Amino acid sequence: MTSLQQQLQTIREKSAEKLTPDVRAAIQQGFAELQESVVREKVLGVGDTAPPFSLPDTRGKCIVSDALLAEGPLVILFYRGKW
Repeated sequence: MTSLQQQLQTIREKSAEKLTPDVRAAIQQGFAELQESVVREKVLGVGDTAPPFSLPDTRGKCIVSDALLAEGPLVILFYRGKW
């Protein structure tokens, strides 16, 4: 059985094969810039506590983290794209 890291590496390699050299270079440059930026310092790590927040759910209803935490542990899932 392969590890998750190995599976992800295989996906990255197969995806990269489908891209033109220009697109691959742009992605690599963007990734490098993000790694060097201060944004990386602000990312929460495993076990970190997120600050209180409110966000719209998939139906536009405002969800408040403190209200959910009062009911128990909270798992956050972000969807990419438009609805």
